[in-house]
Amino acid sequence: MVRPSQLLHPQREPAPTRPAATVLLLRDSPLGVEVLMTRRSANASFVPGAYVFPGGGIDTADAQAHAQAARRPTQDDLRLTQAIAAIRESFEELGILLARTADGSPVTAAQVAAVDRQAPFFEQCRAQGLTLAADQVFVLAHWVTDRDLPRRFDVPFLVARMPEGQMPVADESEQFEPEWVRPADALRRHHDGQFFMIFPTIRTLERLEKFPTVDAVLQACRSEQPLWHSSPRGGLMGGKVLRYMEHDTAFGELLMVCPDGQVLHHLDWQSGQPVALLKGVMRLTAPNAGVMTGPGTNSYIVGDPDCGYIVIDPGPNDAEHIDRLWRATGGNLRMIVCTHSHADHFPGAKPLQALCANKPPILGLPSAPTARPSSVFTPDRALRDQETLVLEGGASRHTLKVVFTPGHAANHLCLIHVEDGLLFSGDHVLNGSTTVVDPPDGDMTHYLDSLDTLTAACGQYGIDFILPAHGYVLAEAVRAIAQLKAHRLRREAKIMAAMQARPDGGMDDWVALAYDDVPQRMWPMALRSMLAHVQRLQAQMQQPSP
Repeated sequence: MVRPSQLLHPQREPAPTRPAATVLLLRDSPLGVEVLMTRRSANASFVPGAYVFPGGGIDTADAQAHAQAARRPTQDDLRLTQAIAAIRESFEELGILLARTADGSPVTAAQVAAVDRQAPFFEQCRAQGLTLAADQVFVLAHWVTDRDLPRRFDVPFLVARMPEGQMPVADESEQFEPEWVRPADALRRHHDGQFFMIFPTIRTLERLEKFPTVDAVLQACRSEQPLWHSSPRGGLMGGKVLRYMEHDTAFGELLMVCPDGQVLHHLDWQSGQPVALLKGVMRLTAPNAGVMTGPGTNSYIVGDPDCGYIVIDPGPNDAEHIDRLWRATGGNLRMIVCTHSHADHFPGAKPLQALCANKPPILGLPSAPTARPSSVFTPDRALRDQETLVLEGGASRHTLKVVFTPGHAANHLCLIHVEDGLLFSGDHVLNGSTTVVDPPDGDMTHYLDSLDTLTAACGQYGIDFILPAHGYVLAEAVRAIAQLKAHRLRREAKIMAAMQARPDGGMDDWVALAYDDVPQRMWPMALRSMLAHVQRLQAQMQQPSP
């Protein structure tokens, strides 16, 4: 866990959340699923003028109306209360009533018209013998309003089929202009500036547009668990505030830098100056963006003026990048560490060392005989597995634990920031892509075993965040590593299937089958990792049976 003293911004308590519920009323059309949306009043206190789904706050009366609602055997009290609130809100705002009569038949339009939208809802339903069809309302998603906003809601996004024979009529106070719209059309109109929607609505429609029918949506929601949970975070990009969900590449960095939701962190990739991530951690990205390097190689600067600095991965031999590293440390460099000896990571080490009066040692692991000529590397001192590198001065202390992680390269290592629970992963774990494992210096079995080593280290040292050599910071370190390993093993299974389908084929035949979900222009790079998988599979086949 990051020490509070290392956070860049003062801690604060986000506004409390209020329970609410919203419902997506759906119907099938010849062109696909349509959803009922309505425009909020221009004078509304929350998202005025936005197109939304009907919904609102959950009242005490909603929880007291369980006896008036039908429920599924798997529908717990919370889900039942949320469904009742959504039914009530859809009636009050749009005059749509999901209910049945005493004989179990759906309410007719005439029966709906007999219920006064301005009078107490539950008393009228009870008087008319109506049962709320809460058993036909399912949870799609769970959203919690961003931490930086003054009004926050904890909201299930529910789904239900639009009842036959009813027509939406807006209340003309909270909601206006009800409209049936295909998700793709709503998204296109929003992009064109004609259909204003807020972030959760947009992201929900992006998911919804993938379903071909209403039945498919409802079937996906049968588990009683949301298909996704999200409490978005805001960051600054191109001078604008953008929102990010948990699966977005920038989310983990926002969580680490602004854990309380402040919208203060700039996400634009640039190489002109270091980006502060914590008080004792900066990132300077080299100007070598490309297909293999993404936005560029991240050099990390750990430490502060009191204890001096360690630079991790000084990057390529780029004079301006090296000068910026030196200036960011004030020349007070104690150590330079290279996670491995690929050409975008280590060549800047000696030029950076030469700028420093004290000539800090260059640390790492010597390249193996299998390394390519461009990756030959001899450090001033070879690091030992599990050794610690310590910066200490005044009240400051930064301890880095060395962990050997062969696989991407034979001499690859990672570093753990012990006090703050950070993993500097080099190229072993990346954000936004998977690393290439290129034999003979790369080895897939070693790579997968090293992922297990990192998983164990996460538990031992309480690692929450991964700082990769390419891309933003990753959160939920254990989960990220598990997803990466699962992805590798799924790919390996596809390679095995390709080899079995084309036993007389070669690499070019197999890559077309095993990487059919990857653009063909990327196959030359994919071939390198596929060879590592093939060698691993062939080695397993040659092992004697137990």
